[in-house]
Amino acid sequence: MGPLSARLLMERGRPKSDRLGRIRSLDLSGLKLLSEHLDPKLLSRLTQLQELDLSNNQLEMLPANLGLSHLRILRCANNQLGDVTALCQFPELEELSLEGNPFLTVSDNLKVSFLLPKLRKVNGKDASSTSSQVENLNRELTSRVTAHWEKFMASLSPEEAEKARADFVTSAVRDVRYGPESLSEFTQWRVRMISEELVASGRTQVHEADIPEKSPKATAVQEPRARLVASKRPDDVPLNLSPNKRVRTSPLAQVEGHSMGCDGSQPALKLEPLYFLQCHSKNNSPQDLKTQLWACAFEPAWEEGHTEATSQSVATCGGEAVCVIDCQTGIVLHKYKAPGEEFFSVAWTALMVVTQAGHKKRWSVLAAAGLRGQVRLLHVRAGFCCGIIRAHKKAIATLCFSPTHETYLFTASYDKRIILWDIGVPKEDYTFQASQLLTLDTTSTPLRLSPVASCPDAYLLAGCEGGCCCWDVRLDQPQKRRVCEVEFVFSEGSEARGQRVDGLAFVNEDVVASKGNDLGTICLWSWSQTWVSRGSQSTVAVVVLARLQWSPTELAYFSLSTCPDEGIVLCGDEEGNVWIYDVRHILAQQPPLPATPQAPTQILTWPQPRALSQTVTKTMVNTVVANPTFTYLTALTDSNIVAIWKRH
Repeated sequence: MGPLSARLLMERGRPKSDRLGRIRSLDLSGLKLLSEHLDPKLLSRLTQLQELDLSNNQLEMLPANLGLSHLRILRCANNQLGDVTALCQFPELEELSLEGNPFLTVSDNLKVSFLLPKLRKVNGKDASSTSSQVENLNRELTSRVTAHWEKFMASLSPEEAEKARADFVTSAVRDVRYGPESLSEFTQWRVRMISEELVASGRTQVHEADIPEKSPKATAVQEPRARLVASKRPDDVPLNLSPNKRVRTSPLAQVEGHSMGCDGSQPALKLEPLYFLQCHSKNNSPQDLKTQLWACAFEPAWEEGHTEATSQSVATCGGEAVCVIDCQTGIVLHKYKAPGEEFFSVAWTALMVVTQAGHKKRWSVLAAAGLRGQVRLLHVRAGFCCGIIRAHKKAIATLCFSPTHETYLFTASYDKRIILWDIGVPKEDYTFQASQLLTLDTTSTPLRLSPVASCPDAYLLAGCEGGCCCWDVRLDQPQKRRVCEVEFVFSEGSEARGQRVDGLAFVNEDVVASKGNDLGTICLWSWSQTWVSRGSQSTVAVVVLARLQWSPTELAYFSLSTCPDEGIVLCGDEEGNVWIYDVRHILAQQPPLPATPQAPTQILTWPQPRALSQTVTKTMVNTVVANPTFTYLTALTDSNIVAIWKRH
């Protein structure tokens, strides 16, 4: 499609007219329009236009001077928009559609609400909750920037003040912080605007008149809802968190836990319970205590220009839903549902994609899989599924991305196969075309996957129903279908073989933590020492470094996890406890280490939130995961509760 013409506008405009100034509704959808095709001189002749449809094109931005001052309805779904600030030229806009623009974020939703004071609907949904949230954020940011301005100017002499005004904006953007990191783009954008207003006026505060006034419909809401409006597909069901479904403990509440360090040298970690959520409930019912939650994973921490970005968004799966939760606020940022599916596993990757204009963008992609044997690739921030891999004929038990190749995905199924896929990068229509690279055969169901930390491109470990196995996954080898190369056993003798390993993770580049092979303990063993002793054997006894005391339960499938940067091992149990082990002192010790299992550093006991059903007197914590800096800890239970703790 080339530049627009007056003839095309009259053909697609309503009512039919030979004059552009009489057209009130215009459909320009599906024309493969680029941003440069929107000619402001031509479009500004549409002086009475109230409704414009630009959906299903290839727009990366909207020109800033289209002159459509009477526009009330704008549809821009399924484009490549990366910025929403140009929407401020439509002050009368009441309805807006931005679905299917994968580069827009939650912060862009807030910007839209701030820029368009008369907006009533976004993506077909009521915009009042976002409007209320923006007003609260704006009020707090204005107060903080004003306080920063007063402090900044008070430290300067009159001569210095005039010269230093330009430095104030930079100082405010750097130092003024408020709200969750997921909204930092919006808050920094507003801080810059407020700061520039202060500098321009020389005043000591920003008056209410400087803040866009919302229409009566936008402000007359009962109470702000505790969730963000996220872009979703029409068939996604929005989640409303009512008070009896999301409970926050008192800020002064302390975790019931105790230090269990064997030598007293490891102090108990200070962890505060923040939120308890039932965001996977059927029909959003707080009485649903049966939906089983299976897995969770923190989003990779990345933020352009910020090397100290911290991961605080966690994906959880259970039942037919996948949720993404902001741990700082307890807000469910996104929810994806697949009716008839039961999700067992989730895994993140971050892809670098290039737009048609040659701009590089970074995507967080979430893979989710379960009962149907399919992998769904979810573009979380845009709120839609952009690819389905029909990976296995039976259910997928677990999956994980390669730590060195962002597009390589391992899937492990009840069909006793592990497959390595290259999901590739998305095409122009944001879909993926995955290709199969390797098939690894197992003799029993694979339960946990872990690329070997020191050589992830060469070997893959798997904890299986029948033991712990290892495969050579180097792609320069000719065989594309391979059997297990080595089976690891945890004690001498043939009777040690065939024992389930349902927990597996690397503590550092060499030390592996595994669980299931010995009742009531977690084993720490050395990959390098074990591999060196292998020789040509197909069965090798692991070189055990230490054993950690754990619950003596005979129940299985409690997922073990680690924080390698912090030297932490985590595991839940059947009583609702979270066992925490700080193993740095163990890793630093010289052999021989104590023969008896070493006690946990701390055990967190499950605090009973009063607002949840009183029938939840005991719950099983089957999955515990912390972000890499161990700032947030997320636990999943068999009674449909997601619990979030924060370390102090």
